[in-house]
Amino acid sequence: MAYLLTFGVIGALVLASLMLYRYGNIPRQHILVTLSVLTAWCFSFLIVFTIPLDVTSTLYRQCVEKHKPVPESELGNRDNGSIIATITTPMTNNVHPVECQEAWGMVPAYVFPNLWRIIYWSSQFLTWLIMPMMQSYLKAGDFTIKGKLKSALIENAIYYGSYLFICGVLLIYIAVKGVSLDWQKLKAIASSASNTWGLFLLIILLGYALVEVPRSLWNNAKPGFTLQYAYFKAAKLSTDKAEAEEHVDDVLESLQCISRAVPNNHELRPCVETIMRKVPIELQERATRNFARSGGNGMAGTTSTIVPSEKALVRIHKQVIKSLQTLQRTEALWSVQVNTVLHLEDVARNVHSAERRFKTEFPRQRTQLERICYSATIQWYWECLLKAPFFKALCVVTATMSAMVVWSELTFFCRRPVLSIFANVINVANSNNDFFTIELFSMIVLCYFFYCTYSTILRIRFLNLYYLAPHHQTNEHSLIFSGMLLCRLTPPMCLNFLGLIHMDSHIIQKRIMETYYTQIMGHMDVIGIISNGFNIYFPMCMLAFCLATWFSLGSRALNALGFQQFLQHETIATELVQEGKDLIAREKRRRQRAEEAIARRRDFTRPDALPNHDYIGKYRAGAGGGGLSSGGVTGSFASTRTPADGLLRDGDVGYDYAAVASSSALGVPRSLSEEINERFGVSTQMQVGFRGANEPDDEENERRIVGPPPRGLFDDV
Repeated sequence: MAYLLTFGVIGALVLASLMLYRYGNIPRQHILVTLSVLTAWCFSFLIVFTIPLDVTSTLYRQCVEKHKPVPESELGNRDNGSIIATITTPMTNNVHPVECQEAWGMVPAYVFPNLWRIIYWSSQFLTWLIMPMMQSYLKAGDFTIKGKLKSALIENAIYYGSYLFICGVLLIYIAVKGVSLDWQKLKAIASSASNTWGLFLLIILLGYALVEVPRSLWNNAKPGFTLQYAYFKAAKLSTDKAEAEEHVDDVLESLQCISRAVPNNHELRPCVETIMRKVPIELQERATRNFARSGGNGMAGTTSTIVPSEKALVRIHKQVIKSLQTLQRTEALWSVQVNTVLHLEDVARNVHSAERRFKTEFPRQRTQLERICYSATIQWYWECLLKAPFFKALCVVTATMSAMVVWSELTFFCRRPVLSIFANVINVANSNNDFFTIELFSMIVLCYFFYCTYSTILRIRFLNLYYLAPHHQTNEHSLIFSGMLLCRLTPPMCLNFLGLIHMDSHIIQKRIMETYYTQIMGHMDVIGIISNGFNIYFPMCMLAFCLATWFSLGSRALNALGFQQFLQHETIATELVQEGKDLIAREKRRRQRAEEAIARRRDFTRPDALPNHDYIGKYRAGAGGGGLSSGGVTGSFASTRTPADGLLRDGDVGYDYAAVASSSALGVPRSLSEEINERFGVSTQMQVGFRGANEPDDEENERRIVGPPPRGLFDDV
């Protein structure tokens, strides 16, 4: 029956690969980032998929231990009625009690211990050593491998200095108590310290998610509320995007001053070119125009002729990386939010449609399979008729699960009577040898824990420093951060679940046969204040976090401090909603102009048709086709001068705004001014961000226009 474990391994690998493909940009990422994130995600999913098999295997071993034959010397001390008849399998010496049935997915006894050792210690090595180093390496501003590694080591040494100090204090505390330490106890301390850190964060996240997940499902069932909240988020993201653009302009202005101060034959010129390669061409051109508009004096009002030092270049390089990362994040989130708002507006328009066919204002090209399996009629029934009741039913289910989790967290330490709901379900199923129910119930609970924890991470976005955006718009920093959190939170989450179902003897204070997972994780017995206090009583604080979330205390506090939150009947929220409506209306007009330009290009490039006056309406309904960025220019001339940038492309290809968002070097949509320059660049003989065939190849262009940004982790070397 080991096929269940095989299916779990394959399922974890497939799920991790699909998520990495959806969120990451694999061709642009370095292979080390891809492999490390894939390993972290795969191991975390595998722990969740395999824990139910370990639980049923342990219950079977407990049954065998309970009903094993009793030596004759002990028969006089036991009740004869309690002796269970056993059957010895021929050809072997194994004893199989009649009352014990083998669980599903049984594997040899050595499989789970070796599996947990490999998964746990590999994931811990990734999350505490490798991935933090990779993250610091990516953010370092040095120009050599040695310099980047040195900066990464210094940054992580400062970060982990507090952890080393705490470990030193704990070791001194243990030595004062006179407890002897060996290698096994040191490993137990290390794993338990990591799990304690993870449990602290896990309880906070679950306390928020157990209330917010059902509430968000209920709110999503109300289209009016969802649309208002989407407008609110759009307004906030627009502010963040504007601030990010201003910061990038300031940094690039400083970079322009440095670039002009460093001669071409200077030894630091390659370092300057390395920084310039990180900046997309469009941003370089915009910074050049701003620099020229200010008279070439820069922010300080004077142009410095002093050649900067290497440390100054390292500093500006780090600022460029950080500012571009922030700009990419805001642009990616803005693109996703705009598409969400446009979809919600389409739903609001189609609710009262008599045709019962879902019509979108900006149609996208769909594959044949999509048109068959998810036609316009099916989409209308789902979006306008079935989605709201389904979300409400799902809200009831998740609210029930949340109540069960909170009650079990408050009572899981009570052994007699058993008050934990999860422990009672497992005990009833175990008494009937119903291992299928045990595995299914354990999987459902763990998946709900998993969803609550990581949906909270994605929702709060850790002060918007890291994010996961679909359509390949997540940068490497955010992917690494998500892998680190998965590896740190999954082990304590599973240990907490084992405590809820009374499979951890150190929590229920009863000597039982534990799972292999618990045996590998170890216990914090050498530090009594943690084993007898924190691990048992801190989960009870989940009720306080749930109540705070229910009454929106955190949102009200942040709103009072000036961080705008979406609170109904608040003046600031109403103003931001109206601002979001205006921003979306402006974005719709921009997309309409882009589609009209596409229609003009298709009409002018058709050899069998002359321009007419109904091409806008003709192609406005279809919203498809390629485009020429310069109206009134012949196709042969424009094909040699106009680049295919993903926004206005050659050929009969559907207009896909998701592809537009990833067309530039940063993976973000272009601004309106840049689009205008690209569309009319040929007719005005001015092309912004691109070098045409007849453009002079002078030294100034060589300095300002550089190639695309490098793709590798070691791109600066």
